[in-house]
Amino acid sequence: MAGLGSSTLVITLILAIYSIIASLFGHYYKANQLTKSGLNAAYLTPILLGISTASLVTAFVTHDFSIQYVAEHSNLSMAKQYIWVAFYAGNEGSLLFIAFALSTLSAIALLFSPAQISQSLPHINSVLMTILIFFVGVMIFLANPFALSETTVSDGKGINPLLTHPGMFIHPPVLMTGLISFAIPFSIAMGSLLSGKLEDQWVDFGRLWGIICWGLLGTGLLLGSWWAYTILGWGGYWAWDPVENAGFMPWLVITAFIHSIMVQKRRGMFRMWNIALIIIAFAFAQFGMFINRGGPVPSVHSFGQSTLGWIFLMFMIITVLVSFSVFFLRYNQMKSSRKLESAISREASFLVNNLLFLTVAFVTLWGVIYPLISELTQNETITVGQPFYNQVNGPIFLMIILLMGIAPFVPWRNASFVNIFKSLYLPIGCAISLALILILSGITKPFALLAFSLCAFVTSGIIREWIRGTIVRIRKGENAIMAFVRLIAGNKPRYGGYIAHLAIIFLSLGVAGSSFYGIQKDISMTPGEKFSLQEYTIEYVGFENIQTTDRVQTKVEIQVFKNDTFIGTYFPRRDFYPDFNMASTQAAIRSTLIEDLYIIPGEVLDDGNAIFRILINPLVIWMWIAGPVLILAVLITLWPEKRKLTDTELE
Repeated sequence: MAGLGSSTLVITLILAIYSIIASLFGHYYKANQLTKSGLNAAYLTPILLGISTASLVTAFVTHDFSIQYVAEHSNLSMAKQYIWVAFYAGNEGSLLFIAFALSTLSAIALLFSPAQISQSLPHINSVLMTILIFFVGVMIFLANPFALSETTVSDGKGINPLLTHPGMFIHPPVLMTGLISFAIPFSIAMGSLLSGKLEDQWVDFGRLWGIICWGLLGTGLLLGSWWAYTILGWGGYWAWDPVENAGFMPWLVITAFIHSIMVQKRRGMFRMWNIALIIIAFAFAQFGMFINRGGPVPSVHSFGQSTLGWIFLMFMIITVLVSFSVFFLRYNQMKSSRKLESAISREASFLVNNLLFLTVAFVTLWGVIYPLISELTQNETITVGQPFYNQVNGPIFLMIILLMGIAPFVPWRNASFVNIFKSLYLPIGCAISLALILILSGITKPFALLAFSLCAFVTSGIIREWIRGTIVRIRKGENAIMAFVRLIAGNKPRYGGYIAHLAIIFLSLGVAGSSFYGIQKDISMTPGEKFSLQEYTIEYVGFENIQTTDRVQTKVEIQVFKNDTFIGTYFPRRDFYPDFNMASTQAAIRSTLIEDLYIIPGEVLDDGNAIFRILINPLVIWMWIAGPVLILAVLITLWPEKRKLTDTELE
């Protein structure tokens, strides 16, 4: 398997180099067959990297410990279902996965590219293959997943215990695919620049891939939050950890891009701005891979750390310098004849939207790199914690939610405050009404009230639009259900966007509820003892120590009552892995639409005395509901239209 895997990597590198040469020579010398040959070479790369991937997976299945990577990330006692996780558990395997994902996405993008960008296709392909060459070259020369062990071993070291979680089957591959997928819209934009096709031919295709990137990375981030919530055993889901931030920053920028690209599509404006956004988004995606691959900032999420981080940093710097050099060379050709006509317009609201998202992204970047800056300038490492991010980014997020409720109802070109208010009086009334109800219910924290009211503001505006559109169709003779379905299907970009906004609202509910009204208590109990927290009573029944081949498992039995009504028996546990000197925690979680009861077992002494951390996290489940809603929004938005929508419908 090692020989086959290594050989296919080398052949992939040769094919990618040939693809660039053939595409560009064929384009400039009008040799269509040569250009086509270059594209065919690109289509072969996912097949070859698929063989490499299958070779490494087979090595794990057969316990081929002669391969160093297999010996370092698996052992004989590892459950078979974790072979897929072990495949990308380390640096070399995750690089292979990223290269395979990039080649597959590239082949799909090239194969289904629209006719209007055909003149840019050789340059788009060349940019994609250049990026692929970097990843394959790093594997061949610096981090070969098929490198042989210097000594033969009978058993491997085993998989990182924190990765033995159901979320690890999906979270890392989706997150890695999301990050590398940014190469596609980046290459589309850069290919258009390099080819000199600087009008709006690339806009629809770039927007499509921007939405795909947004959906993939957003899903990966949510899955990561769920993993942190269920296995890291601290009761939270987002700690502004450097690797979390490194995935979050490109998502913020691509969110700005998929909004502003609509201005270019509708009005022919923001051409330079959109190119700059996609360059910044790809740079942030590269930064994410740098941090996750041995960057200078430690993180519990860096499952693939190595000394290769600086190679990725250099590649990122070169990419940014070359991209903006091309950008400025084409600067005069990208200018639009149209200008912003009014500060009160859909275009202006999208611009403000973009600036807010970029502000959050760069504030987060500052927090990530500040420890390095402080170490260089003050010879002291000063870390930036959650309070900084929450205090700075929190108010900006509230402004983004406010704008999310206003912008869809602001006309293009120009508008008046009177007309805008007429469109928003019902959402404003709903927001004020909810605020009053919450105050009467005892919820009086100002930022919490504002967050919940803004959520009501956005949601009521969306629901009103759906009701209006559905009623119009019902009056034409359709039944209510089909009227609603056909309303959504009739303008997928618009209503898919509304559903995406709902996903963000659900996410905001979870964050606001748990952040402002979460409760935490640390207690010590002996078997048979009870502890009450608000409406809940927790009884510690006992514990059991279980010794396995790779861990010592301490399983705790607890019974939970709510208002003196028995609601269940739970078995949270704490596993200690001597070989890794590492512990993982499986919390007891009871989730409802209102709140989560979250019980974390700590150390259990020989006499049975145990430490528990008990949390009540309001509305957290809405964060996990946001995930499927987000995916649904992406699918609806990307679903092909039977006919081309008019400009009026796109509004």
